[in-house]
Amino acid sequence: MSAEIDHLDLTIDGPNGSVTRRLWYPDITVSVADDAVVVESDETDAKTTATMGTFQSHVENMIHGVTEGWEYEMEVFYSHFPMQVAAEGSEVVIENFLGERAPRRTPIRGDTDVEIDGERITLRGPDIEAVGQTAADIEQLTRVTDKDVRVFQDGAYITQKPSRGDA
Repeated sequence: MSAEIDHLDLTIDGPNGSVTRRLWYPDITVSVADDAVVVESDETDAKTTATMGTFQSHVENMIHGVTEGWEYEMEVFYSHFPMQVAAEGSEVVIENFLGERAPRRTPIRGDTDVEIDGERITLRGPDIEAVGQTAADIEQLTRVTDKDVRVFQDGAYITQKPSRGDA
């Protein structure tokens, strides 16, 4: 694993890929020394201290992502119309959702890998934000707005996501 900083962008490389994130806040310095990321500040006010903790969490998530990776699991449920889910290029395509003729599409964010095995969708990648946003986009793609959600429970739902203890 290696880390480098270019102006305000921190890039961490590892066996699962690389993640780049911009870390900037007044009076906070982010530097790399001996492959360790150092977040420091001379200020002691509450906002600066809280932002330093946020930066530390971002760095921990980046390191976890490039070494072990992040994984979300989703499940496709339907009772009225059998829908087909496929990953085509850089998009996830859902066909026949509630009998619709036009397929619904959403982009795959970042370096996220999408595996579809029947009714299960597994999303993996080094960037927790890209993987989580892809899962949320898929879930929102099948949101039912004009029908009774107690009856029409069809959709793709997140069933397992990484918890804070997994970091």
